[in-house]
Amino acid sequence: QVHLVESGGGSVQAGGSLRLSCAASASTHNNGMGWFRQAPGKEREGVATIDTSGMSPYYADSVEGRFTISRDIAKNTVYLQMNSLKPEDTAMYYCAATGGRWYGPAPFLPSAFGYWGQGTQVTVSS
Repeated sequence: QVHLVESGGGSVQAGGSLRLSCAASASTHNNGMGWFRQAPGKEREGVATIDTSGMSPYYADSVEGRFTISRDIAKNTVYLQMNSLKPEDTAMYYCAATGGRWYGPAPFLPSAFGYWGQGTQVTVSS
């Protein structure tokens, strides 16, 4: 069982930056990790994921070039650096981990991720 705890959310103006962190309660060096978000009235969508190797990040088109996912294996932590934030980035952001080794087929399929955090709110004002 892996428990995930997100932090780093908050309120910023458009164009600003935030860095989200996700701390895992156990080693996740063999797991794929990801960030998803859900805005009110919308379905959960994948934002960025990274596979077991750590060499293949995947990004949603809407965040490509603005967001960067990274992981610190020693700290069992994954990060999401978000730059040039837009009001449409406003959502609850969730960290997720796969149940085992994962090399990225269907990188934004929520069912591929067995562990989820409680979420951290990001609000971007215009």
